[in-house]
Amino acid sequence: MKKMMTAVVALAAGLTLAACGTGGKDAAKAPLDKIKEKGTLVVATSPDYAPFEFQTLVDGKNKVVGADILMAEKIAEKLGVKLEVSSMSFDNVLNSVQNGKADIAIAGLSVSEDRMKVFDFSDAYYHVQDVLLVKKDGASSYTSTDSLAGKKVAVQKGTTQEVYAKENLKDASIISLTQMGEAINELKSGQVDAVLLDSPVALGYTSQNKDLAVADIKFPETDANTKAIVMPKDSGSLKEEIDKIVNELVESGEYENYLKEVAKYTAVE
Repeated sequence: MKKMMTAVVALAAGLTLAACGTGGKDAAKAPLDKIKEKGTLVVATSPDYAPFEFQTLVDGKNKVVGADILMAEKIAEKLGVKLEVSSMSFDNVLNSVQNGKADIAIAGLSVSEDRMKVFDFSDAYYHVQDVLLVKKDGASSYTSTDSLAGKKVAVQKGTTQEVYAKENLKDASIISLTQMGEAINELKSGQVDAVLLDSPVALGYTSQNKDLAVADIKFPETDANTKAIVMPKDSGSLKEEIDKIVNELVESGEYENYLKEVAKYTAVE
């Protein structure tokens, strides 16, 4: 009986170890292998940041477009899988990569030291500057960051602009909002005095809103001025493949062409 019980226990232990071993292999599977196995690249984005990613009407239907979306399509094509765009608020984009709901994030994301501790970043695909968007009729009064003392400055939640503003614009009241369109509406209605954001996005809004202008204030250039794709930490071969594709798009000028291509669309807030 003891021999029989020993054999049963040994068999059960062996099955448990085998099961654990299989689960371990799945858990340790490289991100690129997982993507190719399921045949889909899930990309997290926040479609309220033209010209990078935004919503517009195409043939009467609301569609997510933008230079980043075209880049995502190219990456999926090169990897030999289908693209699935997962739209959400910007402050949830990084979380979706961290919890595995998305494979990568492409959302006009800026590089930062804090983010690099948690995620892998691709090589840079675009460089921007932080600028201050204000009402055109009062733009001349903004000449330095000192001009923002006592002013309400809107930023988008989860952005590097939010971090910068809270750390450096101590005399201003920082208003964090979920959607960039919301920040622009509050600027136009006078509920905030200015919006801190990326230069290409600001220029897009000034082209569509003649009552807005970019203030003549220079902000320091940092790693945050670099746009890159976010992946899980230690993505290995996935990062290598994406870096290769990104560099091809940048060096050939194709990403710049994407920016020109999406200029024909009008963002839908």
